[in-house]
Amino acid sequence: MSGGKPRHRLPVPELADVMVLGPAEARHLGVLRLAPGAAVVVFDGRGGEARATVAELDDTRAVLHLGEATQGAQETPQPLTLAASLLKGDKLAEVVRAATELGVARVQLVVPRRADAREIGAQKLQRLARVAQEASKQSRRAVIPEVLAPVALDALTWEGTLLVAQPGSAVRVADAVDWTRPVTVLTGPEGGLTAEEVAALVARGAQAVTLGPRILRAETAPVALLGAIAALGQ
Repeated sequence: MSGGKPRHRLPVPELADVMVLGPAEARHLGVLRLAPGAAVVVFDGRGGEARATVAELDDTRAVLHLGEATQGAQETPQPLTLAASLLKGDKLAEVVRAATELGVARVQLVVPRRADAREIGAQKLQRLARVAQEASKQSRRAVIPEVLAPVALDALTWEGTLLVAQPGSAVRVADAVDWTRPVTVLTGPEGGLTAEEVAALVARGAQAVTLGPRILRAETAPVALLGAIAALGQ
């Protein structure tokens, strides 16, 4: 398979010399008007990515033969996690999509005191996982972020640095990010985190950071915070 990189990217459970995909994936390849001999890129969601050739295709299965390894979109030097408050409606889907495009390795849902919702159903959690998968494919990442079931804010744990978006903080994101260890960023619900919640997190080692002089909506704040980190470069 010479020439430029194939247009179509497919998630697979693992990279193997021969990969057999089921009916849903086979139908998807048919919709794309691919046929045996077509070149695609496959990725395993854990950072592995390679070229592949469609060897067989019918209504029940697709058989792919693995080719040479390729390089997906560059990942952050250390894992980046978004801890996002539960939101109503489809807002979480938009947050997960943007967070995936901006490089997070996982999304941990949290339930603070003023959360817009207190729980999330299994079907909606699965839908958010599909959103992350589609966003990874579209943004040419080889990593599919995990979307983890919600935990109470006081049960949130993290490795490395935790940055909490908090209006009025004097600390800028650029001064708080340290890529020598993992980074987690936390944004609150529509009503914001309470002063007590922020104080408790800071007492546990978190750093409150500013997103500027304006008050952002709950679905905008994660994108702004992650965008500020992405703008720092790697």
